[in-house]
Amino acid sequence: DVDRLRVAPVGIHLLLEFHYSHSRKPQCISKPKNSANVVTVQAGTKSVVVARCEAADGKPAATIKWLASVGGNHSTSTTNGPDGTVTVRSEYRLVPTPADNGREVTCMVDQRTQERPWVYAVKLSVEYPPSVSIEGYDNNWYVGRSDAVLLCLSNANPEPTTVTWTAASGSLPDTVVVDGNKLIVRKVDDAVNTTFICEVKNKHGASRHQITTVVIGESMKTHR
Repeated sequence: DVDRLRVAPVGIHLLLEFHYSHSRKPQCISKPKNSANVVTVQAGTKSVVVARCEAADGKPAATIKWLASVGGNHSTSTTNGPDGTVTVRSEYRLVPTPADNGREVTCMVDQRTQERPWVYAVKLSVEYPPSVSIEGYDNNWYVGRSDAVLLCLSNANPEPTTVTWTAASGSLPDTVVVDGNKLIVRKVDDAVNTTFICEVKNKHGASRHQITTVVIGESMKTHR
């Protein structure tokens, strides 16, 4: 009887431990597969998706945040998998302007299986038609000068497909040579006493700028 009394508590303890250990189901966790990508857009007046971020097949669900200096907002959605995992998707939106091209928005994914947040910077891609300016005219195009040059400068994305020089008076003077965005006057004479026009095109449109050049009788330096 004494032996049975000694064994009984041990048996009760083992039985309780058996029920306790089997009542707690092990929790499975899964590290998400993170990714982010840019969405190429055209500059406009409406808010559009410019970047996406995803934390796929994580358990528990990940949290996605955006860090950005550009104005915008984001929306997030979740999809539950059959195995208990969760895919979280987030889209960053803004009204894109040419100035936003090349700026960065950063996706940050946080989840308990990760030692630290997953961070990925997305460089924005905003396309827009050209804006054009002409530089190089110094108000000193005197007769006989041989180093007069005009530069047609443009800001466009994608890069311009064509750059065209024309003159308001008709065809370009014989003393003028065009080399890409450069208009070179080999020798200044009365023929370049005109208005030069530069037109730049890309797939989103065309833009032009013009400048009127005035030929003077002699160099301004002789009057100093």
